[in-house]
Amino acid sequence: MPAKSNNKSKFLMYKGKPLVRCEDTLYYGNIYDKYVAKLQIKSKKKLCNLDVADKVSIQIIDTDPNVDIKKKIIKKGEKDGLYIALDLADTWLSRASNEGTKHNDDL
Repeated sequence: MPAKSNNKSKFLMYKGKPLVRCEDTLYYGNIYDKYVAKLQIKSKKKLCNLDVADKVSIQIIDTDPNVDIKKKIIKKGEKDGLYIALDLADTWLSRASNEGTKHNDDL
């Protein structure tokens, strides 16, 4: 009989934050925090018969439902490769959390 897990979360974790994927879009961070990161795979390349993310767009999004839709995206950019984009998203999330409610593209 398999042992029961006490872990209720079934999310993949990266650096202590949830990472959820829906096709070519990944959401990184806790939805209950002030900000989450949205990573969208824009293009892929073949590497050893596998599709690997090539161009990835990154957006830091305010999770407050009362924020105007035009002000939800507080920072955006694009990187080559998923791991570089994910590390940058982690850095941006940390900075955004430390700076509080600052809403501009120059975090």
